[in-house]
Amino acid sequence: MNRALFLDRDGIINIDRGTYTWRQEDFILMPGILDLCETAVAQGYRLIVITNQGGIARGLYGHKDVESLHHYMASLFIKKSISFDAIYYCPHHQDFTGRCFCRKPGSMMLERAIARFGISAPHSYMLGDRQRDLDAGKYVGCQTVYIGEIDKEIKADFAFRELSDMRQHLVKGFGKLTS
Repeated sequence: MNRALFLDRDGIINIDRGTYTWRQEDFILMPGILDLCETAVAQGYRLIVITNQGGIARGLYGHKDVESLHHYMASLFIKKSISFDAIYYCPHHQDFTGRCFCRKPGSMMLERAIARFGISAPHSYMLGDRQRDLDAGKYVGCQTVYIGEIDKEIKADFAFRELSDMRQHLVKGFGKLTS
C-alpha cells in the first residue's frame, strides 16, 4: 500500500517570509524538515510537494522561476539522500485567473498524485500551515497536520508547533500501517 507525506512548501519546507518566495537567496529550509522527511521515507512514505504559486498569475515571476527554485530545493534534500516523488504547483490565483480546482483548498493536485502513485489517502498525511492546506487534504481523505502556533480556529487531525513534533509522531508509530 502506498502512502504519502503531502507537504505544503512555504511554511512547511521553507520559511514563509510573508511574501512570495521564488529566488534561491530567499529560500531557507524550515528547522526539522530534513529529519522529518528522512524519517518518513524510512517508514515507507512518498514525499510529494503540493504548493500554490499564485505569484505566477500575478506576473511576479514565471514557471521557469518556480521550476528553478524547485530544482534547487530538491538539490538540498538530495544532499541528505532524500528525494521527492513529485512536486505539484498551481500557478493560478482567483483574483487574476478566476477559480480553479488545483489551487488549495481545491484538491486537484492531491487527486493527481493519489491517482499517479496509487496512494491510500487515509494512510497519508497532508502537512500545512494554513487552513486551505488542511481543507485540501481533508477533501481527499488524508489525515491532516497543522504545523505552527496552535490556534483554536484551525481544524486539523493533528496540530504541532514544530516539524520535530510531527517527526516524533511518526517515530512513536502513529504513522505505521495497521492494515
